[in-house]
Amino acid sequence: MSPTPRPSYLDGISDVDDVVAVRRDLHAHPELGFTEIRTAALVLTALERLGWTARCGRDVFDITDLPGLPDAQVLDAAEQRALEEGVPSPLVQQLRGGNTAVVAELAGNHPGPTVALRCDMDALPILESIQDGHRPTRLGFSSRHPGVMHACGHDGHVAIGLALASALSDRDFPGRVRLLFQPAEEGVRGAEPMVRAGVCSGVDALLAVHLAFGLPSGYIAPSATELIATDKHLVRFRGRAAHAAKAPEQGRSALLAAATAAVNLHALPPFAGTVTRVNVGMLHAGTATNVIAENAELAYETRADSPEVAAELTRRAELVVRTAAAMHEVESELLRTGWAQVARTDEAVAAAMTAAAEGMATVVPEHPLGASDDASLLMLAVQEAGGVAGYAVVGSDSPGPPHSRVFDVDESVLPVAVTVLERLIRGGALPQRPGAEGKLQ
Repeated sequence: MSPTPRPSYLDGISDVDDVVAVRRDLHAHPELGFTEIRTAALVLTALERLGWTARCGRDVFDITDLPGLPDAQVLDAAEQRALEEGVPSPLVQQLRGGNTAVVAELAGNHPGPTVALRCDMDALPILESIQDGHRPTRLGFSSRHPGVMHACGHDGHVAIGLALASALSDRDFPGRVRLLFQPAEEGVRGAEPMVRAGVCSGVDALLAVHLAFGLPSGYIAPSATELIATDKHLVRFRGRAAHAAKAPEQGRSALLAAATAAVNLHALPPFAGTVTRVNVGMLHAGTATNVIAENAELAYETRADSPEVAAELTRRAELVVRTAAAMHEVESELLRTGWAQVARTDEAVAAAMTAAAEGMATVVPEHPLGASDDASLLMLAVQEAGGVAGYAVVGSDSPGPPHSRVFDVDESVLPVAVTVLERLIRGGALPQRPGAEGKLQ
């Protein structure tokens, strides 16, 4: 029987053990949240060839009535691009429509805990630098998708996850390992559908790992602090169009309502003793200078490092939006498109990560993330069921901060991360809940 032909989109990767080659391939083919068809196809193909049981679609990703899902035109374009880039049609059909999550599991040869690792896959709507000083441009692996860029290290996270899967394919480890390849971390939209689908069921310990975020190469922080709560909202204002000179009193300006909301969202006061953030990141409105704007869209976020303050800040922000709409006598529709919660690393996870990193990097106990990640929802799902969870930072030098056009990762840290995680799994130091079976249902 002849072997299955190698898909053309994998031509640039000889082996997923080559974590740098995988990272560069993914960097050259960035995909936004819920459109990661090529990335997910690569993950599925590689894991199945390594002997892992891999699943995708609604079994692991419940996107029913999800407000943060891109519109049909965007999803259809992603499907067409994946086909043009050589992804086999059957795989595209499995992953189309935003169903890009992949969950894989492998049982070890010894009893032990079920350990899950979150690997986020999506890129950002950023135009990558074309300057010769930018290493991906200089070496020929910069983004081939204009206006989309891996500017947060998720390409490295996927590459680390696949290299780890290859290393563990000998099954010489205790318990089970579950790999959660998550779409749409940007905008904190992808974890909740995975939680709803039950991917955390039976997990004793869950770990999320992030590259960079201000920690230099050669350092590992087993516990990220300042992993803060956030709510993302999209507001649609609907007014009444009218001639701006002939009949301005007959119009109801959605633009002015959105502008009023934007200014006053930024006027919300801080809370004493708490880190808070408010940002309006998008405002689109109007059609012409002489027309009262009938429609407007505004996107904003709130953040806080306290769950209670986060809830109150969200309430106040919604009040600002509704009041601005009422003031200008327009209708408003407010959708929460994504969210994350405050999360903290359990001591057992930090201790196991510290031991696994010995001799591989300088360990600093904590590092402030100062941002939000919906891995927090996965962490909380495990913790609330009696398990433990953690969020670690692997240091990586970069010429620019995350979410910038010149962001890059130090590729020498990728194999270090793989080895540390492999040691963590094989060492069996993470706790197992009494009576836990661990198998994904």
